Amino acid sequence: MKSKYKQRIFWGIILALIWQLTAVSGIFSEMIFPGLDQILIALFESLKDGTLIKQIGFSLSVIAQGLFLATITALILSLTAYFSSYAAGLIDTLTALAHPLPGIALMPLILIWFGSGKTAILIVIIHSVLWPLVLNLSTGFNSIPDIYTLIAKNYRLNKLEFMYKILIPASLPYFISGLKIAWARSWRALISAEMLFGAINSLGGLGWYIFQKRVFFDLPGVFAGIIVIILIGIAVEDFIFEKLEAKTVKKWGMLK
Repeated sequence: MKSKYKQRIFWGIILALIWQLTAVSGIFSEMIFPGLDQILIALFESLKDGTLIKQIGFSLSVIAQGLFLATITALILSLTAYFSSYAAGLIDTLTALAHPLPGIALMPLILIWFGSGKTAILIVIIHSVLWPLVLNLSTGFNSIPDIYTLIAKNYRLNKLEFMYKILIPASLPYFISGLKIAWARSWRALISAEMLFGAINSLGGLGWYIFQKRVFFDLPGVFAGIIVIILIGIAVEDFIFEKLEAKTVKKWGMLK
């Protein structure tokens, strides 16, 4: 684990040096390729006035709500498909139809049906993350060894007991993997939706922050917003998903 962080820091420094050397070399105009010093100044100024912090909080709250609703829906759909062959056909068909469909393709319809408020952005996020979650959960449920089912029958577990004692724990690696994909796709959906719909409260979120900076051709501000998204993604990956895996599937010997 420490080796991974050392390599990440090492390559991060190398990439930062390459970026800064390219910026100061004069190959590109600083208008379109700002140096790291300009980007960090823009980031510091945005954080100092408190606006960016509120926008980060707003974006995270919307993503958390979308992920929660999508996770509950995915669990219901996947469990229904596992226990019912008729429902499995319907859910498989819906997944095949909806999964390849980009959320941005639905935005005109969502805009007409739901307006440009928070509900519209939540729907875009839910659509973007629901189907990968359903696919991962369904794969996890169907990959459970037959011996687990035999054990459940021997202990005469009912469906509810079988779900929370065997089915969900045994498929947890697939579930966590699906959540990682969902987390990444939720950011894409949020940023795209905010750039199209605009601010959905007085400040908007990170998507609106980046959009405003782009409108005023503030490239350091645009890169500052991108860096914030990257840092949040790394933090969630390292401090939430990895710790969750360490305390569950790795501890149980389900992952190396």
